[in-house]
Amino acid sequence: MKVNWPERFYCNSPVRRLFQRRETALWRALRPMPPGGDCLEIGCGNGAGAALIVETFAPARLYCLDLDPQMIALALRRQTRRGPRQAVFMEGDAQNLPFPDASMDAVFNFGIVHHLEDWQRGIAEVARVLRPGGAFYFEEIFEALYANWILRHVVLHPTQNRFQGPQWRQALAGCGLEPLPGCRESRHTTVGVAVKPVAGQGQGGHCA
Repeated sequence: MKVNWPERFYCNSPVRRLFQRRETALWRALRPMPPGGDCLEIGCGNGAGAALIVETFAPARLYCLDLDPQMIALALRRQTRRGPRQAVFMEGDAQNLPFPDASMDAVFNFGIVHHLEDWQRGIAEVARVLRPGGAFYFEEIFEALYANWILRHVVLHPTQNRFQGPQWRQALAGCGLEPLPGCRESRHTTVGVAVKPVAGQGQGGHCA
């Protein structure tokens, strides 16, 4: 589902950049990644998150996917002005990722999965494209935040098949993704890293 104009305004704001910078710092602290990997960002928006991912993790190539062609156009204009040159922006659906199995070292998600009508399929797609040992870097918001009595009249989200923390963790586990110790979860949000184990090597850990 595409975001509506109030959420698009927030996503393009300096406040959103501040939160994204804090989240990428936590991601790096939880799971540093050697430079030079193949990475994917789902729901890339205007490309600001891609710039932070490149700055923080230095991938060789970062594929950036968004359902909204207007946001892809913004990202391409941003890239023309100030990079990042490693990023490849494309229109696409996070529920049907156009990449082969086990093709990515990392997948990044700045609060996109809750926009998916079939969010479990989105997580399954993340797990499918990750290589064994690859990491899912996630920030998500729960229904308790965006469907409260104020925001439900302002921002546009699916209303069926929604999730809170237990359902989120269950979906990760069902796809073989193991959250690392140090994930941060509240009633409203979760930020952390989940790893696709190498065969025979469990990671352990849970969201606190």
